[in-house]
Amino acid sequence: MALPKEFHEIARRVNNWGRWGADDEIGTLNLITDEVVRAAVAEVRTGRRIPLALPLRQGGVQTGLIPGRVDPLHAMVQINQELFGPGTVACSDDMVTMGLQAGTHWDALTHVSHSGKVYNGRPAHTVTAHGGAEFAGIDKARHIVSRGVLLDVARARGVDRLDGGHAVTPEDLDAAEELAGTAVRSGDVVLVRTGQVQVCLAGDRHGYGYPSPGLSIRTPEWFHARDVAAVANDTLTFEIFPPESENLWLPVHALHLVEMGMLQGQNWNLEELSTACGEAGRYAFLLSAMPEPFVGATGTPVAPVAVL
Repeated sequence: MALPKEFHEIARRVNNWGRWGADDEIGTLNLITDEVVRAAVAEVRTGRRIPLALPLRQGGVQTGLIPGRVDPLHAMVQINQELFGPGTVACSDDMVTMGLQAGTHWDALTHVSHSGKVYNGRPAHTVTAHGGAEFAGIDKARHIVSRGVLLDVARARGVDRLDGGHAVTPEDLDAAEELAGTAVRSGDVVLVRTGQVQVCLAGDRHGYGYPSPGLSIRTPEWFHARDVAAVANDTLTFEIFPPESENLWLPVHALHLVEMGMLQGQNWNLEELSTACGEAGRYAFLLSAMPEPFVGATGTPVAPVAVL
């Protein structure tokens, strides 16, 4: 089924193809300039560090809903092995097999395509079985350190967690920005809290994924107007699931990644950060969210840290 007219109209309004040149592979990360990073460092007041990643383990957020996206399979390959002979220093080593988007992660710009294209108008067939993403793989996003802003939509609406059917709107983002007391600006990484990760933390893995609140198809224009560098939230699917419009699956993914060239992150744990920001009355901070440089990958695990 073809994407509807509404989708293509929004796509034209937010499209960034060619904005940073025909060969650009990092999209809105170009907005994180040296000046943006220096300003982000100035947000640090106390030095309090808050981790935002879920534990990587079996029995994590994956339930089989997304084929092939498996929770980490951890195995020991050495246990106190004296590699250089009896009485020498002994080593223990491990290995892991997992979906790169299994836990807290970034989606690369090549994670989705539409109409045969990925970001910057490159053909979708540049993603191959053997080489992965030839263009705009996650390894091209070499560093993500910027000012982070928590838009606590749940708190702004006076609830601990949004209902599963709640589509986060531009009006919700406006209200959360007002609560934050700071304007979202160019180069910021925006974290949108719905409270949905609480369901996962309580052990309901199926309920975490479905039904889930998430971003509405109306929100990409909000982020585009503010020149946001990247967006992450605390849900499995990022956007509302099931979708707002029947049979229009993952439109926000397509608008962010393909049209705007803007990374998006899922399964971020924003609960401790929400509490800390509420106590401090301050919702901006230094954010380090470095991607693991898997060459040609369409996503990567990340262990982000907010520094207040």
